[in-house]
Amino acid sequence: MASSLVGKIETDVDIKASPEEFHTIFKHRPHHISNVSSDKIQGCELHEGEWGTVGSVIYWKYFHDGKDKVAKEIVEAVDEKNNLITFRVIEGDLMEHYKTFKITVHCLPKPQGKQGSIVHWTLEYEKLHNEIIDPHTLVQFCVDVSKDLDVHLSEDQTSTPK
Repeated sequence: MASSLVGKIETDVDIKASPEEFHTIFKHRPHHISNVSSDKIQGCELHEGEWGTVGSVIYWKYFHDGKDKVAKEIVEAVDEKNNLITFRVIEGDLMEHYKTFKITVHCLPKPQGKQGSIVHWTLEYEKLHNEIIDPHTLVQFCVDVSKDLDVHLSEDQTSTPK
């Protein structure tokens, strides 16, 4: 029996930053990610709309699996209350292997009494054919970027006068 072309991979990343801080970076300042994760993200430009609004188009330059890559994404959903944002890839290197590709970043508070948050990444996709492998290395890429951002956000907190 042939394997399914449609897939979904989810992972959680434990971070020290608050859900709001982490979400704000992806919603309003994704262009700053290249400053703190420069070995992975080379740049992020706004092509249409405004940062953090549904329908906006964002162009990413990134380094993944040993190659420079690009992705043009449309912001498909923003849920401020739940610190969630969804991007749908519409052009770029991923479209050479996938018919559809959607990335959701959902930042949840840890249980009461615990500091920090959990970043829940969801990658949903449809492969062009069965020979395409599932994007596990891209999931690890998301985990690594999350950790880079967390270090940056944690440094910001410690350097801020109380």
